[in-house]
Amino acid sequence: MSENKTSLWQRYLSANPVTMSFLAIFLGFVVGAAVIIFSSSDVLHAWTQIFNSPGAILHAIKVTLDNVGAAYRAMFTGSVFDPTILWHALTTGQDWTAALTPISETLTYAAPLVIISIGVAISFETGLFNIGANGQAILGGIAGTAFGSMIHLPMFIHLPLTLACGVAAGAFYGFIPGVLKALTGAHEVIVTLMLNYVVAFFLLYSLLSTPLQLPGQVNDLSRVILPSAQLPNFFATATTLRVSWGILIAIGVVAFGWWFLNRSTLGFDFRITGANPNAARASGINPKKIIMYVFLISGGLAGLAGVVQVDGTTHSLDGGFLIGSAGIGFTAITVSLLGRNKPINVFWGAILFSALGVGGRIMQAETGIPLDLATIIQSAVVLFVATPVMVQEIFRLREGTLHTVELNTKGWSS
Repeated sequence: MSENKTSLWQRYLSANPVTMSFLAIFLGFVVGAAVIIFSSSDVLHAWTQIFNSPGAILHAIKVTLDNVGAAYRAMFTGSVFDPTILWHALTTGQDWTAALTPISETLTYAAPLVIISIGVAISFETGLFNIGANGQAILGGIAGTAFGSMIHLPMFIHLPLTLACGVAAGAFYGFIPGVLKALTGAHEVIVTLMLNYVVAFFLLYSLLSTPLQLPGQVNDLSRVILPSAQLPNFFATATTLRVSWGILIAIGVVAFGWWFLNRSTLGFDFRITGANPNAARASGINPKKIIMYVFLISGGLAGLAGVVQVDGTTHSLDGGFLIGSAGIGFTAITVSLLGRNKPINVFWGAILFSALGVGGRIMQAETGIPLDLATIIQSAVVLFVATPVMVQEIFRLREGTLHTVELNTKGWSS
């Protein structure tokens, strides 16, 4: 029994992927705490007074902990739940909307991020860098909005076809760099990056110069998706909870990603190509077909993310759809890195990033600390995930089996 405990403890002390990911997240929050400390005038003032009285240093420590604690407390209660409000709801049966709003908002933001991150992870696992997922998601949103707002059908037909339009549009837009990469050797990073700009301007054109524009409107606003094409909310429409069935679609995409990469023949070909392109070619795998399939699937999932966003949350488009805050497709890259391209890990990474984004807004409103702190924490987490040797040295971990990002990105420069 003691030997089993010892081996389990040694496993957690080794540099295995799970331990490294948790430590990277922990270090990200440590960096965030340092930013709060060095940017807070109250904290800095308290530390300048530590020689004025015997108890001044204890006061400075208290002020520091209070500021950091208030920020992270607001971030948690704003994105997961507030223990006080939840206890009140449990004991009285009232105010359930207020108790569930934080987790509802987190899941609302997470649904499209999970979907698009799985698509990006599949491309990473094959050694291809799909940096155009944001544009593919935008085009999926445009196609879904057009079909969902301008075609009248019963809901059991309208909703699936609306989602299918988003998938088809994203797959089409992903297929373009796939064909160029496979047939001409064009670099997928450059092609997909430039296609993001093309679709961003196409979005403006669609909202200003086509029938998709809201009738009687001169601004860049689209028609509203018809109720028959909207994803239903989990809760009654009388509440302000926005989480929709989109989160179920996201969970289904996670299950698909796991099955595809671990149980399907084509997924096996993807992984072999990403791990060793030369061995894959020698074993009879056609690299050109694999490249096109990768971008079809990755683009299709990105398009699904875009249509889920508009279908379950916004119900219409504007000129900044999925473009603000660097774009959901670029966030998906960091989430995929955090999850090491494993669908289950990517799911939890997307939940974490969504919680940081949602909680960051509440933190800013309650404490005055800018929302940018959430971005700093996200960036720090990705930095530590991408540099496992540094994390290993900081915590003096023993050598372990590290599934690093480098393994699955050998083909980016090829």
